[in-house]
Amino acid sequence: MPPSPNPAAAAEIHLHAPPSTDPPAAEALIRLAGVTVALGGRPVLHGVDLAVAPGEILTVLGPNGSGKSTLLRTLIGAVRPARGTVWRRPGLRLGYVPQRLAIDATMPLTVDRFLSLPVRRPRADKAAALAEVGLGALGRRQLTELSGGQFQRVLLARALLGRPEVLLLDEPTQALDQPGTAQFYRLIADIRARLGCAVVMVSHDLHVVMSASDRVICVNGHICCEGTPAVVSSAPEYRALFGLGTAGALALYRHAHDHGHDHAHDHGHDHTHDHAHDHAREAPRSRAAAPEETP
Repeated sequence: MPPSPNPAAAAEIHLHAPPSTDPPAAEALIRLAGVTVALGGRPVLHGVDLAVAPGEILTVLGPNGSGKSTLLRTLIGAVRPARGTVWRRPGLRLGYVPQRLAIDATMPLTVDRFLSLPVRRPRADKAAALAEVGLGALGRRQLTELSGGQFQRVLLARALLGRPEVLLLDEPTQALDQPGTAQFYRLIADIRARLGCAVVMVSHDLHVVMSASDRVICVNGHICCEGTPAVVSSAPEYRALFGLGTAGALALYRHAHDHGHDHAHDHGHDHTHDHAHDHAREAPRSRAAAPEETP
């Protein structure tokens, strides 16, 4: 007689084949369907449905403790959901930049050696990755000698070594000042344009994110709303999370898209029109809060 199923194993993880009940669209790289995640017995995410499309820049916003980082770790497979399905395209290459990485200040470790951990990389590949992020001359520099911005770029270079099809970043500008933050996001947009990879990033930088993203989702234990930056900025769920003072983020988005059209990526439509005017007709995709789970 076959063994009885384990009730604790409630999640079905599809790594090599799409779920038969809700197969992902042909263009999806990663898809979550009905995903619920609990950490330490406490529900963190409820009923998350999300798909990552090739080449898009998708930004995840939300207050502290909302489950943003948990969502990112679920996408890469570091966290196993308690319920729901996770599908990744077979052979999908992922690159990940963590929120923070502590390096022992007494450990002698050069940038070049760091890029070969845990797998040794050809010198030419490491040099190309550093050049990609604007650090071509720093291969022999000690990690402890780098500025915060340089260290974040080294982490980014490490993520690019595998030529990822999806690049995931967890609050990569947390330790940077405002000019450094804007510069880092410009670098991400340039990398997306050159490599054609999708980008999923968690951020708190509302005013910069709005000009750097194709799509935004707001998370607070579940996905509250999603859409283009202009649409999400006007959503009641967004304003409830971040307050009415976030109107400046939408103003920056309008300005950047009405007047600054030198960015490398192509949204697939004419940039000469006013984004705010056209997107105002599009209703934000709101998500109802999932009910609290009872033990």
